[in-house]
Amino acid sequence: MKLLKRLNDALPSLVVTIIIYGIIVELIGVWFAESKVLFTTGLWIGELCAIFMAIHIAIIIRDAVSLGESSAKRMAAKSVLRYVVVVIVFLGMTYFRLGSFVAAFIGVLGLKVCAYAQPFIHTRILKDVDKSAEEGGE
Repeated sequence: MKLLKRLNDALPSLVVTIIIYGIIVELIGVWFAESKVLFTTGLWIGELCAIFMAIHIAIIIRDAVSLGESSAKRMAAKSVLRYVVVVIVFLGMTYFRLGSFVAAFIGVLGLKVCAYAQPFIHTRILKDVDKSAEEGGE
C-alpha cells in the first residue's frame, strides 16, 4: 500500500474500494448468474483489470506532471495501450471461456463507480473514522 500511496495519495483507498465493490457485486450477482463459476472468474478478471487501470492512470498522471507538455503524444499512447491491454484480456478470457464477458465488464466498471464514489467516501465515511481515531487518541 505504501507503493500505491507514493504514486497517488488517493490510490490505496481507490483500490480497496474497487475490491469492496467486487465483493458486493459477487454476493449479489452470483445468485442471478447461470454459471456461477464463469460469473465469478469473469468478475474478478474485470476487477483485476480495473485495479491495473487505476494504477496505470496514476502512473500516467505522475509522469505527465513531472514531464510537462513535452510528452503529450507519449501519454496518449500509454492511455491507448491501457485499453488495448484490457481488450486483449477480455478477448483471451472469452476465447478460452475463462469467465463471463458481462461480469468482467461489470468488474471494470467498478473503476468508474469507485472513482465517482471517492468524494462521498472521503467526506462521509472516512471523516467519521478520522474523528473516532482522534477522540480515541486523546
